[in-house]
Amino acid sequence: MILVTGATGTVGAEVVRLLARRGERVRAMTREPSKGAALPGVDVVRGDFDDPGSLAGAARGADALFLLSAPGPWVARHDEAMLTAARAAGVRKVVKVSAIGTGQDREGGTVGNWHLAGERALRSGELEWTVLRPSSFASNTLRWGPRIRQGQPVPNTTGDGRQGVIDPRDVAEVAVTALTSGRHARTVLTLTGPELLSTPDMAKALGETLGRTVETVEVPLEVYRKQMIAAGADPEFADIAVDGSRTVAQGGNARLTREVEQVLGRAPRTFATWAADHRAAFVSG
Repeated sequence: MILVTGATGTVGAEVVRLLARRGERVRAMTREPSKGAALPGVDVVRGDFDDPGSLAGAARGADALFLLSAPGPWVARHDEAMLTAARAAGVRKVVKVSAIGTGQDREGGTVGNWHLAGERALRSGELEWTVLRPSSFASNTLRWGPRIRQGQPVPNTTGDGRQGVIDPRDVAEVAVTALTSGRHARTVLTLTGPELLSTPDMAKALGETLGRTVETVEVPLEVYRKQMIAAGADPEFADIAVDGSRTVAQGGNARLTREVEQVLGRAPRTFATWAADHRAAFVSG
């Protein structure tokens, strides 16, 4: 039995689907079971990282755990709670989704630092583990959908800074490989797409898919922070997001690896492929 947390999210839902297609026994954990995938062999259960009882119930009888929590300063707390429940239930293997750059020694906070405590807990423990450190997800551009549909420019908080943008489907496939084999035990895998892309590069690729120009507009980081807080974001979350944008703008995430290809035996999907497959999200009507 493989327990999948974050089972209704972008990566988690794909992990559930791929495992079910392979005939694995899957338990999909979500705070709202009504949103869980109705797939053969998938047991959808309620689980809340802030409710230890629900985690104990979700982990009971599981052999492996896919550990993914929504990004934020709460990640360390969520990791600790889930790993405690997993150990008590006799889970033997954990595949954790972390973030590229975790533990890098530089000024300011990073998204990766949210994951550092969980990574350390796995490395120092007795469980078999694999840590996945993906770069920026191609699916992050879905937030541009309303602006693109209205013909408005998309916000750019990272200037010409480039990243190895990755299709989340590739992250899910790597996770499934690690969950169902022992080939990547006690390994940290840094996952990137095949090319370095800036926000203008991605806007151009989306424009080519849509058959029209998609413009970008520079957003100063202090404005970006105020916008997030005004929209209800936790100030600590906003500070980390701003720091992440600054890092990208300064070239701090301009990194490519071949680890997707090494695990899957094929090149990672391009952003253009992702854009074509998700064209409907950017089209009016």
